[in-house]
Amino acid sequence: MGVPHSIVTGHSEADDRTEHVVGTLLRVGVFIAAAVTLAGGALYLVQEGSQRPNYHAFHGQLSPWRSLTAVAHGVAAGNAQAIVQAGVVLLIATPIARVALTMVAFAVRKDRLYALISAIVLALLAYGLLGG
Repeated sequence: MGVPHSIVTGHSEADDRTEHVVGTLLRVGVFIAAAVTLAGGALYLVQEGSQRPNYHAFHGQLSPWRSLTAVAHGVAAGNAQAIVQAGVVLLIATPIARVALTMVAFAVRKDRLYALISAIVLALLAYGLLGG
């Protein structure tokens, strides 16, 4: 008979499955964010690449892509800058999704302490992102 998995690795099989799912989520999230950003950058070069920049005068301006609604409308309209911004939003959302997933995993395993800690971290992330 073999040695129990928890003795060999120090983790239960449920922990290993959770780590695998979380790792996959992070890899897929970063890959999708990179692909969206790259597609937006390529589209930007197609749309705006022939314009010559004027480096002699700097005119600062606010980005119109400062809200998720504006980004969604810009992506729907095919605006390259909005697509790049959507890639950045996806990149930011990836670790937030990780925290939410681990919170659910802890809740399913009835590990109330870690579920509560994950919920607090998720609430702090939301507070920070929503302008707190």
